[in-house]
Order: sequence, then structure tokens, then C-alpha cells
Amino acid sequence: MSRLPFEFSLAMRYLRPKRTFVSVITLISVIGVMLGVAVLIIVISVMTGFDQELRDKVLGFTAHLRIYDDEAAIDDYATLISQVKSNRHVRAVAPYVLGQVMVKTQPNAGKPRVVAPLMRGVEPELEKDVSSITTNIVAGQFNLTGERLLMGSEMARRLHISVGDVVAVYSPKDLEEMERTRGKDNERVIPPNDYEVAGIFDVGYYDFNSNLIIVSLENAQRLYQLPSKVHGLLLRIDDPYQVEKVRVELGRAFGHRYAISAWTDENSQILTALAVEKHVMFFILVFILIVAAFGIMNSQITFVVQKTREIGILKALGATRTQLMALFLSQSFVVGVIGVMCGLGFGMLALKFRNEFLHFMNRTTGLELFPAEIYNFTELPAVIDAGDISVICGTALFICLLAGLAPAWNAGRLQPVEALRHE
Repeated sequence: MSRLPFEFSLAMRYLRPKRTFVSVITLISVIGVMLGVAVLIIVISVMTGFDQELRDKVLGFTAHLRIYDDEAAIDDYATLISQVKSNRHVRAVAPYVLGQVMVKTQPNAGKPRVVAPLMRGVEPELEKDVSSITTNIVAGQFNLTGERLLMGSEMARRLHISVGDVVAVYSPKDLEEMERTRGKDNERVIPPNDYEVAGIFDVGYYDFNSNLIIVSLENAQRLYQLPSKVHGLLLRIDDPYQVEKVRVELGRAFGHRYAISAWTDENSQILTALAVEKHVMFFILVFILIVAAFGIMNSQITFVVQKTREIGILKALGATRTQLMALFLSQSFVVGVIGVMCGLGFGMLALKFRNEFLHFMNRTTGLELFPAEIYNFTELPAVIDAGDISVICGTALFICLLAGLAPAWNAGRLQPVEALRHE
């Protein structure tokens, strides 16, 4: 004898597969719930992966805080470094010079290529503590001695540059001077600075790989005519998600002498956009579950009509309205559980082989479905968050139960005499 409540036992008996119209609708409802849950899990996990991957890449290469002067370069930055290090949350500090330059290749044959990337002047010994550039050299070595520079992998590919090649770097100050004296008696032609490409880095973020070169702090100061001065300081703190707290503390210490920006400020637009997209996609894709819920409601309504006489017999035998409602709600719950479990399994499987499927589609269609130039990543990221999975599965089960509420209520309010007379 079954130990389950009779409502649940009867619900399970009615759900046994039969060659009936109701069972077909139930199967379609299960498939609908499965697809809705699977799509939600895949999309939300990928969006979470985008957010996490972006944060990791940005935090790996970008300092947590940046101190600079809006109006002029910073002199006597060594003293400022000592003052900043006195904060208990600051783990590392490094000076920098940052600005745009013009780079021109010097090929043995063919036309030279010209780009205008950002140049970052760094102190090699200090830079390794505030960014991951030193551990992401994919060709050559981290060597900024003499007239040498590091170049991003995407820029090197675009310019057909390899380690050991020499490029010409034009200083913005020199370009301004030549432009100012052009066509005049004192016209000047200032030759560029030749730099050897000592290493190529790949930090996994397209913007950095395609639009940044690294030189020594001394060379950057010379190019920007900043003797013994820097544009600012890069800071790494113990917890990057506590930047606001540390910024307030440093603001009190330095007053209004310096501006302080956080990594969240410099990347706020894309981070906010990803968060908004994630929430919007969740609410849009929930409609797939709502469509599946209509299938459950339809099957339950049809089932109540078909079983009207049986409902009358159960009521005549003493079944209460609550028990009859529980019977039909149990059916909706079982359909929901089966759909959610199948959707969870299908979603996890799809996430596991997401990049293989992406590469297959790229080869089959001949289109790059996930271009790095747009999304800044070479692989499709995904993070399976237990909280997101719980919300998705819980929402799906709630919608399934809600879909069965109206038919269950209708079954519970049937009168025995009317139900027994039903043809």
C-alpha cells in the first residue's frame, strides 16, 4: 500500500503516459518548461560569465585606484608614494605616464602601417605589483631597458610585427611642434624615436591588446617632455570591491590637491550595461516559462473536464475541496519538477560544450558569431552561480503551480450531484 497521500498517489496515476490528447499536451508542457529553464540557465550563466571575466581582466591589468592631478603633472612623486603607502589598505603603488602616440612600422618591403595607440610609461620593478602585464608576455620578454617597448598581441597581429622588429614612435609634443612651424622660415623636422619590440603581451582583453604599448617610465617622460614628473600613481589595494572606502580615506588625507578615480569609474558604463542586460534578459526569457504554463493550464482544464464524474465520486466518498485542489496542484507540481530537472540537466550540458558548439557554428556558417572586436573575449565565458540557478528553478516551479491553481480551484468547487450528472 502506498505511503504517499492519496491526492499525490492519484495525481501520479493520472499522469502515467497514455495515448490520449491530455498526455500529449502534458508532454508538450514538460518540454516547454524544460526549454524555458535551460535557456534561462544558459543566458544568465553566460551573462554572469561576461561580467566576471570582464572584472577579472580589468582588475588584472588596471589598477584599483588612480591618483592624478587634473591640471598638471605631479612633481616629487616619490614623497607622494610614501604618503599613499601609509594607508593600511594600500598594497602597492607605481607611477605612470599615459598618453597617445603615433607608431609607424618600418617594413623591409611594402607600405608602412600607422596606428595611434595609448602609451603607458611604467617603472618595471613597481609595475609588477599593480598589474598582470609582467606575467602575460606571450612572445619575447619583459625588457624595457634602452629603446625597447612591449606591444599588445592584437596590435602586433594587425601591424604584422614580431619580436625584434623596430617601429618609429612619434611624440605628441614633436608632432605639435612640426605642425606649428610648418610652412614657416623656422620649419622643423623632428625625427621619430626608434624602438625595438622586446615583447608581446596578451592580457585576454581586446581593448588592451589592440590599443596599448608599454615603455619605461624614463622613455615616456622624455617623449612627453616631463623631466622628473609623472601623470599619476596607480594603486592596488587589499580588496578591489572596497575602493570607495579607500578613496574616501585618501581624499581626507590629500584634500582637494589630487583627483582619485577607481576602476569602477573607468569601466562603469560596460559593467552597468552588463548588469542591466542580465536583469532584462531574465524577465524577457521568463515569458518562455509563462507560455509553457499556459500549456499546463490547458492540460489541467481538459483533464478536469474529462474527470468530472470521477471528481463527483470522490466528493461523494468524502473528499474535501482542499484534497481535490491538492490533487490537481500535485499534477502541476510534478510536471514542473520534471521540466525543471530536465531543463537543469540540458542547460548544464549546453554550458559545458558551449565553446565547442560555438566553434562548430562558426565553421558551419562561415560567420564569426562571437567576434572578439565587439565582445573583447576570444571564448564564450560562463559562470554557474548557485543563487541564479535557485532563482530560475524556483521561479519556474512557482509559475507551474500558479498555472494549475485555476483548474484546481474549479475542480474543488464542483458539486457532487452536478459532477455525477456530467456527460
